[in-house]
Amino acid sequence: MKRRRLHRATFVAAGIYNIAWGCYAVLDPQWFFRVTGLPLSNSPQIFACLGMVLGLYGLLYLEVARRPEHGWPAAAVGFTGKILGPLGLAWLIATGVWPISTVIMIITNDLIWWIPFSCYLLDAWPDFRATWRSPSPQHDQAEDVPAAPR
Repeated sequence: MKRRRLHRATFVAAGIYNIAWGCYAVLDPQWFFRVTGLPLSNSPQIFACLGMVLGLYGLLYLEVARRPEHGWPAAAVGFTGKILGPLGLAWLIATGVWPISTVIMIITNDLIWWIPFSCYLLDAWPDFRATWRSPSPQHDQAEDVPAAPR
């Protein structure tokens, strides 16, 4: 795979970042509201749940780093979130629901990852397509085993 070492480093960094961010959001779900000047949430459990989900994304990113030739689906889902998150925030800011100070979360969670994730997805696409089209050797063997007698 083209730029394999770079992609592995990117997804290790993304994995560690997401796990750390997620753990902090679970431990202190009001931090974002304090930092951005928003009123504290009446239901901080929702932000803690977001932290849990983003932490789990971190585990997926570490798996992409471990096996970059097979990580295209997880990285594509993560990248989709990194596109949709800023779009949602843009809507909240444009409609006056959230202040511009909330952009800090999108910069660190999404925007800084656009280029490295895009490069990975482009580089991994041919490898992913090749492995997706050809069945694994275990799959071939499973089809060759005769059915058990009844």
